[in-house]
Amino acid sequence: MTSTSGAEAPPFDDITQDAFLGGRLTVAQPARGYRAGIDAVLLAASVPAKPGQSVLELGCGVGVASLCLGARVSGLELSGLEVQPDYAELARRNGLANGMDLAVHTGDLMAMPAALRQQSFDHVIANPPYYHAPSRTASRDAGRETAHAEGASLAAWIDAATRRLRPNGMLSVIQRADRLRDLLAACDDRLGRLILRPIQARQGRPAQLILLTATKGGRTPLTLRNPLFLHEGDRHESDSESYTPLIRDVLRGGLPLI
Repeated sequence: MTSTSGAEAPPFDDITQDAFLGGRLTVAQPARGYRAGIDAVLLAASVPAKPGQSVLELGCGVGVASLCLGARVSGLELSGLEVQPDYAELARRNGLANGMDLAVHTGDLMAMPAALRQQSFDHVIANPPYYHAPSRTASRDAGRETAHAEGASLAAWIDAATRRLRPNGMLSVIQRADRLRDLLAACDDRLGRLILRPIQARQGRPAQLILLTATKGGRTPLTLRNPLFLHEGDRHESDSESYTPLIRDVLRGGLPLI
């Protein structure tokens, strides 16, 4: 593990302690900047990991997706790669605080640390930046900008993930639906058995996100699954929570997506 319990706290102006999975996890995050939310929980819930397997999260931020997965599946060997040192240190601390051995490596996926290049994993998971950097207004917060806008291309993310997978290992990615063409184009002949699941806020709304799983060396055709609806009804009726029962079970109970 790359962390040390005596390391200094990351130099954020303000850090919040946020509950995930109905309070099973408490995660430190910067009050301003990139903050993990429902996307990370959905990504973790989509990963068909089994006890004893190894998982690498590319761009792990403060570790929310990895920790949500570790809370659901016991005995995983969890690793993360994060380019921003302050976020990487928070991820290490969050692993320790939640009783999980999360080995976080600080580095760029385009120049991956040697310790990671020497390993292969049963699962690689990622929530790559959603936007082409030239096509959006840059955030004033450097952490948020790094998390949201591409430095490396989406194809580079998928290539880096594929290289770290063992034969028959599985890739799991969450991405904006309008990046679907880029996402599929990035999945070359090394990946097969692709499964796509659109995520819609409500019935009658266009999909905003896509969950993708793929298998290294898989050969079966692409499967498009039924949409996953986040909220009940076709519009917001009140200030009360409107998550569907499945999403409520995922967000509060840590259940897998089925």
